[in-house]
Amino acid sequence: MQGNTACAEGALAAGCRFFGGYPITPSTEIAEHMALKLPKTGGVFIQMEDEIAGIAAVIGASWTGARAMTATSGPGFSLMMENLGFAVMTETPCVVVNIQRGGPSTGQPTMAAQGDMLQCRFGSHGDYSVIALSPASVQEMYDLTAEAFNLADRFRIPVFVMADEIIGHMREKLVVPDTVTRDDRIPLQKGNLPFRAGDSLVPGFPAFGKGYGVHVTGLTHDERGYPCATSPSVHEDLVTRLVNKVESARNTIASCDVINPDAQVVFISYGAPSRAVEQVLHDIRRDDVGHLRLKVVWPFAESLLSRFANAETFIVPELNMGQIAREIERHTDRTVIPVPKLGGELHNPSDLARLLEELA
Repeated sequence: MQGNTACAEGALAAGCRFFGGYPITPSTEIAEHMALKLPKTGGVFIQMEDEIAGIAAVIGASWTGARAMTATSGPGFSLMMENLGFAVMTETPCVVVNIQRGGPSTGQPTMAAQGDMLQCRFGSHGDYSVIALSPASVQEMYDLTAEAFNLADRFRIPVFVMADEIIGHMREKLVVPDTVTRDDRIPLQKGNLPFRAGDSLVPGFPAFGKGYGVHVTGLTHDERGYPCATSPSVHEDLVTRLVNKVESARNTIASCDVINPDAQVVFISYGAPSRAVEQVLHDIRRDDVGHLRLKVVWPFAESLLSRFANAETFIVPELNMGQIAREIERHTDRTVIPVPKLGGELHNPSDLARLLEELA
């Protein structure tokens, strides 16, 4: 199956029943498949006039209690940023798939990139935190998309599936599981304030049409949901909770593959470049070379680096100019070697192997 189709199938298996979006290369196959399949499941597909309206429709659908998603690429992702900030502030669970292409601007519509990794983390204004997953195979396009809905509901937050054109258009064998685990939203209990959170820092969800009268606003709001935009203490408490509900759980959200934990030289990768690294490890078969493959990129769990206690050097191949390499540098005193790659083509395994030889 093609990666984009597997993404759509994973969403359907997870119970997604609303897709709102606008076609854009190289993500369009996701919308096409959802348009075909959603009506057969009792769901709704709607092509909006642009990506701004697409994410707005997804947010509205989520507040009715539906699992909702959209899919896009670079320019469309940029258009969504204001409404994604609104989703963070209103604690709206939804899934956004970005099949990344070369940018800035129109860039390379049919070529792969990972240039939006910092944008998904910091693209909207203000302080907040998000969850971003990065599949490296067709199987993970299915599995991680399904998991994205669980994370979105558990933390009441937009969750990003940050794939790339290579993975989106790749065709591989897909094993469809018999069942997909579903973690439903915690409902708001009668008598509780709609934005009062307990120890989990995540308030119960009051779906529209279920008997709740809830005020939903992008303004700073109190626990009732009413605007309170001039109170420093209310704003500080709200934004701190929005950040901490994700950051305090980053070690439990983290998901990765670890190869050769005793290695001295360790590749750190996510998405399509992981496949080039896997080929290098297969070819050279050196015990002193390891691999940390991130399935969850944000929130970044620095504790993962400690799994390689003997590591002296981290090599970070990315289809950008070193966006996650900078994050790794913030969390370690060991040598970090970025291996940037622009232009839409994947790293050549022989180039990565040559770099290892130079370090030996």
